[in-house]
Amino acid sequence: MEKDLTIGEPRSVLWKFCLPLFGSIVFQQLYNIADSLVAGKFVGENALAAVGNSYEITLIFIAFAFGCNIGCSVIVSQLFGARRIADMKTAVSTALIASGVLCAVLMAGGLSLAPLLLEAIHTPAEILPDSLLYLNIYIYGLPLVFFYNVATGIFSALGDSRTPFLFLACSSTSNIAVDILFVTAFDMGVAGVAWATFLCQGVSCVLAIWAVFRRLSHIPSEASAHAFSWPLLGKIAVIAVPSILQQSFISVGNILIQGVINSFGTGVMAGYSASVKLNNLVVTSFTTLGNGVSNYTAQNIGAGKLHRVQEGFRAGLKLVWTLCIPLIALYFFAGKYLIYLFMDAPSAAAIHTGVLFLRILSPFYLVVSTKLVADGILRGAGLMGKFMAATFTDLVLRVVLAYALSGALQSSIGIWCAWPIGWCAATVISLICYRTGPWRRAAPEVQEKTGMA
Repeated sequence: MEKDLTIGEPRSVLWKFCLPLFGSIVFQQLYNIADSLVAGKFVGENALAAVGNSYEITLIFIAFAFGCNIGCSVIVSQLFGARRIADMKTAVSTALIASGVLCAVLMAGGLSLAPLLLEAIHTPAEILPDSLLYLNIYIYGLPLVFFYNVATGIFSALGDSRTPFLFLACSSTSNIAVDILFVTAFDMGVAGVAWATFLCQGVSCVLAIWAVFRRLSHIPSEASAHAFSWPLLGKIAVIAVPSILQQSFISVGNILIQGVINSFGTGVMAGYSASVKLNNLVVTSFTTLGNGVSNYTAQNIGAGKLHRVQEGFRAGLKLVWTLCIPLIALYFFAGKYLIYLFMDAPSAAAIHTGVLFLRILSPFYLVVSTKLVADGILRGAGLMGKFMAATFTDLVLRVVLAYALSGALQSSIGIWCAWPIGWCAATVISLICYRTGPWRRAAPEVQEKTGMA
């Protein structure tokens, strides 16, 4: 059920809201990890490299779905916090319609440009057919990705992080079973991995959309909602477009970096494919926790309770740092064993690459998690210019340094070192932007006197 994030002790409220979100994104990432794991273990190292290679391009599409999720979620959170229920319902239907149109455009472009994108990142000839096959099937399933993301954004805006968690837990675990069935019993290879993900995402999408409309029908509103609103679309776009640009540019940056990685051969590609999935599991989890902080911030700003924003930031930091410590230890000391989960007989280059990548990046999870919590506050407050400044700093540094350091060192280690440098610089900018936010002078007693609380 919906939950008011503007009432109660901030730390308790935020932790109860965010922990199911963390569980949800873990299961969401299991989709991608399962694809790589099954491809590597049951098909071969080239199949793992093909899935990982295509994955970087799929992140462009995910960026658009993520932007729709954030845009809808922040505006719905603000309207829910302000108790403008009719406008909130109109914002939901507006976001779904706009997302459907955007998705159709991306599908048309993606299917026509997929071969060119794979060639542009120097995909080796031996994995090009499988990479293209996986990518095309993924594009067919884009409507499921888009509508599911918007649905989860709506649940989060209403303070309900439990329902999406339950959907994802069921669908992602079943995805592993269907992956193995299609690859081993039906001998479908990379296509089986892709179709399994398509089917399981479809089930979770349909259930999520059904649950959203059922939930909204039980929330009484002061007036009738409209199917579509241009003004609300504009407000959603103000949040969604910068988020889409941010994630898209990151994806484009990752594709450029993938092109550098591909020049080192399929062994390095396979090791990177496995380790980057493990890395993305952590970073995406912290991003999702940042999204939870965005919902918390948006609801409280909508209710005029600015003083709770700083308390939410401190609570968010404690949450992500608590999760960071065991993950850093696991990846740094047991990374080799995690890489072996993806491959039956990995080459020395694949193992060396995967372990080195995790050992260089994992100690800096404390840094990037801090940035993502600060970003969550900025996004929830609608301060998208400041939010994008930090993100683009990270992106530009990572891409430029990946090229420069890999060339200077004549080794892929230069690529991995670019990550923490970009994270550190962007974190400083995010914290400065957070410290100068409108909540810095807010206090409960001031707000009560001015009638804001």
